[in-house]
Amino acid sequence: MEREAVRRSLVAPLAVWGVTRAVLLLFVFRVYVFPGPDVTSDVSVTYQGWYEVLRHGTFPLSDVTWQYPPGAALAVLSPAALPFLSYPHAFFLLAFLADAAVLAALLVAGRRPGRSPRGARVWVAGVPLLGPTVYARYDVMVTAVAVAALLAGARRPRVLGALAAFGALLKVWPVLLLAGAGRRAWRTAAVTAAGLAALFAVTVPGAFAFLAFQRERGTEVESLGALVLHVARHFGWRGQVLLNYGSIEFLGPYVDRVSTAALALSAVAFGWLLLWRLRAGRLAPHVLAEAALTAVLLSTVTSRVISPQYLVWLVGLAAVCLSYRASRMTAPALLVVLASFVTVLEFPLGFAHVVASDGYGIALLVVRDGLLLAAGLTAARRLWSSAPAAEPTAPFPPHPTRPKQSPVSS
Repeated sequence: MEREAVRRSLVAPLAVWGVTRAVLLLFVFRVYVFPGPDVTSDVSVTYQGWYEVLRHGTFPLSDVTWQYPPGAALAVLSPAALPFLSYPHAFFLLAFLADAAVLAALLVAGRRPGRSPRGARVWVAGVPLLGPTVYARYDVMVTAVAVAALLAGARRPRVLGALAAFGALLKVWPVLLLAGAGRRAWRTAAVTAAGLAALFAVTVPGAFAFLAFQRERGTEVESLGALVLHVARHFGWRGQVLLNYGSIEFLGPYVDRVSTAALALSAVAFGWLLLWRLRAGRLAPHVLAEAALTAVLLSTVTSRVISPQYLVWLVGLAAVCLSYRASRMTAPALLVVLASFVTVLEFPLGFAHVVASDGYGIALLVVRDGLLLAAGLTAARRLWSSAPAAEPTAPFPPHPTRPKQSPVSS
């Protein structure tokens, strides 16, 4: 009877996952054309171009659009594992398999004591709302590493540290998975990151050239800070929207001030996270995941760039949070799922309106970025309120106390 109940509980999520992912594959394989700009060109043109350079043993040093840490080379080179397929088709299939791996991990985790199947449902529902962009970027692969790290981290902090470090060398943001982690996870992460970084630096020229390219980036048109510039442009500001360092950015007067303000807000967010961590002490397992979601949400909303694929990270982390019955992140998770739906309306469907800074484009960004901001603030408030309930961590184990003896009269 128990096996039958488990089987029935899996039928619905697996069926929905199968149907929605088949539709995504039909779009990226171009059997059907998704409206708007072709989202697969990043794979067929950009990634494949990098692949041709990387397979000769060097990073694309002359390409300013290469703004990723050295581990990203592994994702770009991964289609070589399927030599019987073209590069784009192999990449899409590997992205699909990463999606399947996340679902499997969440389904298994959801059956453990104190866990919930809600996490798998969030992943099943949230990912297809982003459209074919999910399979046309390597972010779903990074998210698979992050989900595995958090699910393992509750019991194995060293595994969390190692996977977070590996993920950070793929795309930086997984370092935020350590926001609620303890010393063992941080030490393991530091050792793993140092070892892998040294290996890349010694074996492949230009492993850290991305740092210079990343530093030159400005305010991208989909970011929260860009809303100020969109409104200004709508009412006559003479700034421009151009392709700059691999993304569509604002160029013109006062843009540098908006970028500086975004960096300052990011610093404030990280300062708040540090204060929370010092205050929180030892954390319950579900709070580890909640801290990671909150950290990535705050980092995203204060960033100079909010690309559509960033929502894949947030859906994955929200799914991990809701795989715990005790999690208080239901509202932020729902806001992230809603933001995912608005994101596909903004890109690729309404991207021409966003680039033009017209009323419809601005409205889409206000709603999408507003949902993300609300999710971040709600998550931060709930995370902060969880700190007093956390068990404080003592620097040393307490010594056993001896029972007091009654004084003996002589």
